[in-house]
Amino acid sequence: MAQMTRQEILQLLLLQAKANGFEFRRWFRTHLHATWVDFEGAIVLLSEGRRYYTLLFSHEFARCFWKPGAQITFIVPNATYTRKNKTGEVVTVKRPAFTRRTLKVDAWRYHLKEMAVAEEPLRYIRRFIVRKEDLEHYKAEHPADEDVSIEDESGRTA
Repeated sequence: MAQMTRQEILQLLLLQAKANGFEFRRWFRTHLHATWVDFEGAIVLLSEGRRYYTLLFSHEFARCFWKPGAQITFIVPNATYTRKNKTGEVVTVKRPAFTRRTLKVDAWRYHLKEMAVAEEPLRYIRRFIVRKEDLEHYKAEHPADEDVSIEDESGRTA
């Protein structure tokens, strides 16, 4: 699997946020105080150094990227944990991997907090962009998770 560049990740993040109403050109002019030439030029400037942190931690961007009620695709791996059932017995729960969630109203606040404590915020948010190549790589590394699939906008499995 080819490693994505910072510019490619930012481009995909922005396209997802734009689909949910984010106005990148207006945000860019307001927050970076730079002259807008074109989308590609803005991505190049944003990816220099740690400028992209300005975007990642922008409430405006986060609200659009993690839009309430939106369907967002990402891989949540298998999980096994224990809990008490109704009778007080400790039971083991096995949750299978899945890739689709409906976002709650304040999901963007939660993810901003998680990103703030993450070692690399771009790596944290990157997991919310799942491409077919990512899914194939994940399946190759986790053969027990064969039920993991990506659905397109029509609900068909890819």
